Amino acid sequence: MDFDFSRKIPIGVQSFEDLRKKNFLYVDKTLYAFKLANFGKVYFLSRPRRFGKSLFLSTLKAYFLGQKELFTGLYIEKAEEKRAEIEKTEAWVEYPVLYLDFNTKYYKDQEALLTIINLHLDDWEKIYSLTKTSGSIEDRFKAIISALYEKTGRQVVILVDEYDKPLLQTMGVNEALNEEYRNTLKAFYSVIKTCDQYIRFAFLTGVTKFSKVSIFSDLNNLQDISLITEYSDICGINDSELKLNFEPEIKALADRKKKNFEEILCDLKKKYDGYLFAKEGVNVYNPFSVLSAFSAKDLGNYWFATGTPTFLVNYLKDAYYNVPELDGGVEINEAGIDLYRADAKDPLPILFQSGYLTIKEYLEEANIYRLGFPNDEVRYGFLENLVPAYSSLRPYETASSVWEFTKDIRAGNIDGFMERMQAIIAGVPYDNLPKDKFKLREQNYQTAVYLIFKLMGQFVQTEIHCARGRADCIVHTKDTIYIFEFKLMSAGSPEDAIAQIREKGYAEQFKSEGKNIIMIGSSFDEEERTIGEWKTASL
Repeated sequence: MDFDFSRKIPIGVQSFEDLRKKNFLYVDKTLYAFKLANFGKVYFLSRPRRFGKSLFLSTLKAYFLGQKELFTGLYIEKAEEKRAEIEKTEAWVEYPVLYLDFNTKYYKDQEALLTIINLHLDDWEKIYSLTKTSGSIEDRFKAIISALYEKTGRQVVILVDEYDKPLLQTMGVNEALNEEYRNTLKAFYSVIKTCDQYIRFAFLTGVTKFSKVSIFSDLNNLQDISLITEYSDICGINDSELKLNFEPEIKALADRKKKNFEEILCDLKKKYDGYLFAKEGVNVYNPFSVLSAFSAKDLGNYWFATGTPTFLVNYLKDAYYNVPELDGGVEINEAGIDLYRADAKDPLPILFQSGYLTIKEYLEEANIYRLGFPNDEVRYGFLENLVPAYSSLRPYETASSVWEFTKDIRAGNIDGFMERMQAIIAGVPYDNLPKDKFKLREQNYQTAVYLIFKLMGQFVQTEIHCARGRADCIVHTKDTIYIFEFKLMSAGSPEDAIAQIREKGYAEQFKSEGKNIIMIGSSFDEEERTIGEWKTASL
């Protein structure tokens, strides 16, 4: 087999120097690096995990170290020469760079955070042959910055990768330690403000935005570019970049899947595209997922497989959040998505910042964002993770169970389908809610039904409606359309549910399709807390 060494896919490559020297494929993002480096000073960027933040930070590092040879043929090569010519200054100036990476530690106690920061401080002293410092981490940080400035005569560049990793690891697990970490980091980052005269540039990245709860309250010169239109595709791969840089990989994937070029592009878009980080920004693909798909020549769930924090599922459950709204029905203002608060009463900001929800639309008149799942990888992966919290299914049973539901519906086995649904809902843990909160308890059962039908949408066309005047659930197979209506036992019988389908004309829009139309009416037994009886009828 012949290998094309010019088509090396950079999965997991976070070093810009390594990427360029070893001839990996690269989507040129150096325009953004140049613009940030020369038109501002202290920045913060929030993006989901595995979205290319570390590689972008490494790109900035190479630029500020003056590593001109790494930028041959890229946007920044000519831009830097032109800048120097216009400003009549030296091009490719080398600055002292302090690079702080929080990715490499398990944060189990206060010492873990102090240890990794002190290790970085020690390394910087060795790299730049500085006098050994002592004292608190903030005092050492301040001393190193001023010493570097005095020694080199040049301002210092500070790059922080995943500043919030310690906070994310303790969130929902150890809130007391989380608070300690916040206080420690607040004091540490405040040095960037107090040493402003010695700093050429600072760039901090993370998943979450803690500025509203004091992490950056002392660093009030920080420019947050997370929701700025001009930087919406600073990380990720936009549609034109995908086609320009990866045409051979797209064709290879199409050949493997026995589809044409346009068909596989459509599949890639549905599976991995759809992230939007600004009102009028550019949609981007998840870079980790799309590169993994090219490497494996398969449309897998790569990003989702790298881990979903359990606390997100718990937040939704504890808040009795109406789960169907997550799929395009969330409306929130900018303060809402910009805010971080580790609070089960408000799980939406962290869902947005961590990439499980994205901007679907900006309603300018109301100054409101509509959020939803970005794509099928996230939609089905996240909903599958929710199922065990709302049913008797265990995590490893969910996928196979959904497939059994799908096989039942394809075979027309409605009794088998309903018996299976009855069983998993009967196992929903009992909520100790007072009678006046029964609607919240009922919502858990409705969520279980919703999740099963929605996950079946990977294999058959499904429609789930929560508003009155439309059937609860509709499933389309090759030959048949199934219309489901669920009623509380106190509100009506299965026969009443079928009568409602007829009277409300739920099936009228489907008659022209020439398929069999089957109506399923079901009652919900409040005492047994599961599906009661059901009846079927043909239209």
